[in-house]
Amino acid sequence: MTGPYTRTLPLSWEDIDRDARELARRLSGLGPFSGIVAIARGGLVPAAIVARALKIRMVDTVCVASYRDRERGDVTVLKKIAGDGAGLVVVDDLADTGNTIRAIRALLPRAHYAVLYTKPLGVPFADTSVSSVSEDTWIAFPWDSSGD
Repeated sequence: MTGPYTRTLPLSWEDIDRDARELARRLSGLGPFSGIVAIARGGLVPAAIVARALKIRMVDTVCVASYRDRERGDVTVLKKIAGDGAGLVVVDDLADTGNTIRAIRALLPRAHYAVLYTKPLGVPFADTSVSSVSEDTWIAFPWDSSGD
């Protein structure tokens, strides 16, 4: 294992489905939301599940790059959306350091930020989350099991 990670938490598709439905349940009383913005790529699957659960058909993406292998890097915004985020819920898989949410919040300051999992450094940046893990845990998402 490389970097600061001493633990690995492998997640299944069933884990993601369960936790994304729980995220939707937690969001249901906070809306109504006019749309969902997935932070690509990690937020794509959770956002789709949340959108279906909340019956939201307006789904868009912001695209970022921040990890290279298991190393955190600078957040590069590759695709933006218009507006200030009012009425939107932005969904991601993980708030690790909070750098990704911070970058997107600068673009969409009025959005609500929801993630499946947080690490201690990322907790202050997520408005809604499902579960927390330790800073030294690498979360092995099922969509990452194929390599890239």
